[in-house]
Amino acid sequence: MHTGAHLARMPVLDGRGIVAAETDPARQFSEDTEKMARRRFQNPEPKRVGKWWYLLLWQDEFLNGKRIRKRKRIRLAPATMPEREVKKIAAEFLRPLNQGLAPIGAAVGFADYVEAVYKTTLLPLMAKSTQARSTSVIKLYLNPAFGSKCMRDLTPLTLQQYFSGIASSKLSYESRDKIRDVMSSILSSAVTYGILVKNPMEGVRLAPARKGNRVKPYIDPVKFSALLVLIPEPYATMVHVAAFTGLRPSELVGLRWRNVHADSITVDERYCRGEWGAPKSKASNATIPVNGGVVDRIHRLKTITVEIRAGNAVRRYPAVKSCGPDDLVFASVAKGAPMRDNTILTRFIKPAARTLGMGWVNWQVLRRSHATWLKMAGADVKDAQAQMRHSRATTTLEVYQQFIPESQRRVVNKLMDLTGPGFVN
Repeated sequence: MHTGAHLARMPVLDGRGIVAAETDPARQFSEDTEKMARRRFQNPEPKRVGKWWYLLLWQDEFLNGKRIRKRKRIRLAPATMPEREVKKIAAEFLRPLNQGLAPIGAAVGFADYVEAVYKTTLLPLMAKSTQARSTSVIKLYLNPAFGSKCMRDLTPLTLQQYFSGIASSKLSYESRDKIRDVMSSILSSAVTYGILVKNPMEGVRLAPARKGNRVKPYIDPVKFSALLVLIPEPYATMVHVAAFTGLRPSELVGLRWRNVHADSITVDERYCRGEWGAPKSKASNATIPVNGGVVDRIHRLKTITVEIRAGNAVRRYPAVKSCGPDDLVFASVAKGAPMRDNTILTRFIKPAARTLGMGWVNWQVLRRSHATWLKMAGADVKDAQAQMRHSRATTTLEVYQQFIPESQRRVVNKLMDLTGPGFVN
């Protein structure tokens, strides 16, 4: 016969007969909370002490990752309230605990849940850049404010008070909005995994931005030519392709020679800081038409030699080491490995842009410029949406295409033509 200790050491098999991972933190967390579900019926009598009625009960909590059972004293009502009414309040307070309406896992600490479940289960499913930003928000803002609290203590009022409080800080509206998004993602996952019944972030509002909506910058087509002159190859060609196709930096880095056609480019893969993956969405996975000049410039890279200074010496490398169907169009000059978009931005694009007084130029600005140039060229909204590979036309219109004063002025000047030659001003 197997002893209980021996059974505890036996491997756990899943439905396919495969040994399940014994070190899965999310699974261990679930088992810990299930142990807490062995509820005891509680029916303590309210006690009048001084000016208040109190109720003594037991509550489960997590402390440093371990489950403990604590005695709690809850203030119910003023001492002037009749005992019968106080007992009604006590019964309503105890009902969720005795009937299992409050998830027992809600006793876990916020920091424990984030470390044991969120960071190991949901965060790895996100893009690398999103993971890094979310981790930073948790470390700098959410853990200091809520790390010592239980999940059940995160009520809509508690959360609203926090976000109302940071309205007077130096954080921009975009930063506060990101904090709200990360917190909502964490608590939404807690609902999904049965830790909470409802996401308390629903309905939490942010104070309005201190400044009104401003036109986001885009590069003037004339200045763009001057920018390219200041950027060395092969990075100048990358910037050229980004501005005339609207490709994201991760899509540029992941572009292969089989994706470049005579008059179009296919986007079916992306590479972002060490991670390969599919395009951002189904709409992003598409073939878009491009100008023949863009394709010619890409192929011209095969004839270019790049010079890199190494101390007093100068090393020369071909801009394209290999151009097989599965080889990268834009590979690192020295090793031919996938490039890092942030390195290209800080070392080559930003310095050139600052020389021209356009320090705000980045990869997002290049994509926004492409959308705005489409508008300047008179492109239909649906055509622009397809070219930008957006799932919704509103994203193209409201986020990427910018207001063009010259275009508005031309339209206003044409209004007089509608009235005909007989109109007297």
